[in-house]
Amino acid sequence: MDILLNVLKDKKIKEEIIISGSKSESNRLLILQNLFPEISIKNLSDSDDSVHMQHALSTNKDIVDIGHAGTAMRFLTSYFAVKEGREVVLTGSERMQNRPIEILVNALKDLGAEISYEAKTGYPPIRVKGTKITKNKVQINGNVSSQYISSLLLIASKLENGLTIELLGDITSIPYINMTISLLHQLNIDATFSGNVIKVSPKTSIKKQTVVVESDWSSASYFYSIIASAELGSSIQLSAYKQESLQGDSCLVEIYQHFGVTTSFGDNFIILKKEKETLKDTLEIDLKNAPDIAQTIAVTCFSEGISCSLTGLHTLKIKETDRLEALKAELTKLGARISVTDKSLYLEKSSEIITNIGVKTYNDHRMAMAFAPLALKVPIKILNAEVVTKSFQNFWENMQQIGIKIDKL
Repeated sequence: MDILLNVLKDKKIKEEIIISGSKSESNRLLILQNLFPEISIKNLSDSDDSVHMQHALSTNKDIVDIGHAGTAMRFLTSYFAVKEGREVVLTGSERMQNRPIEILVNALKDLGAEISYEAKTGYPPIRVKGTKITKNKVQINGNVSSQYISSLLLIASKLENGLTIELLGDITSIPYINMTISLLHQLNIDATFSGNVIKVSPKTSIKKQTVVVESDWSSASYFYSIIASAELGSSIQLSAYKQESLQGDSCLVEIYQHFGVTTSFGDNFIILKKEKETLKDTLEIDLKNAPDIAQTIAVTCFSEGISCSLTGLHTLKIKETDRLEALKAELTKLGARISVTDKSLYLEKSSEIITNIGVKTYNDHRMAMAFAPLALKVPIKILNAEVVTKSFQNFWENMQQIGIKIDKL
């Protein structure tokens, strides 16, 4: 489905939006719930990724297809590796079969897991034979996807001797590792992270409890982008959020002050308000701890006519698409002057946005949602717009609620 977003001009926004639970927290908790049935979950994400995860955890089939869900692929690799007596082939979309998994597989095999490749070495599909793992020490590079590390952490307490993980080199996306450890702590599982070593103690059972998932901060980023380009005095209330968040993307609160957006915290909600005009100097940010909001920030800077230098983006090349090259291609079509490396992006100041451009989404939900706020400036087409359901089922309905007119093409 291709859509045309018609420009929203001269309208002060004042809306309340409810956002589904964090995909990152939900998928971690779904794994933990299947390891510890004492857990109940509230405000679970309604994203495609979480739906795929639930289906994969409940199916008895020998082939488990998780589509585009990268988090599910990584977390389920470890999960099925410790399911004694179970053998599955984990596969996914064509893009998923070109996203690397070898670093995680090697770490699990070092521990004694039985995993083999069905086609290309280092990539899905993979065959996983569940086995009892007794080794309790492993090394893994710290500058790879934090999901590899979280995948190991989620099963660690179910290993009879626990697990010690030594992270080699620089450590990327520490907030996502800390999120996983914090969820373990909520379940009274002993876990420590000191220097470059993480230790998790074994745990056979936990107390019965309900865990409430905080809403997704990366989903909130698109509303920050909208308010950044809206009239002074515009505001959006988003539920359900808390000030002491486990999510690294909550750094949006500080970053969007550059665009005159303030964030006030209420009881389980936040209010975004456009208080000042955007500062016109260059925005320079290292996003190694929150790479998922890079697309949103780059598009906001382009919309607001300021330059930006974004670094710490090396993981973006192995996402649903090569997000750096995709950003360069689509922003260039809109009139931007942009350059990228394998881990950074530089956008020059721009005074004009070319109208009625069709933005390709590359089967990447964040491409569709990051470019949508440009509708506050010019009419814009979003191609393959339904891709947003991967993480945000009601995104386009929320855009209409704000006042953006949407026509199917």
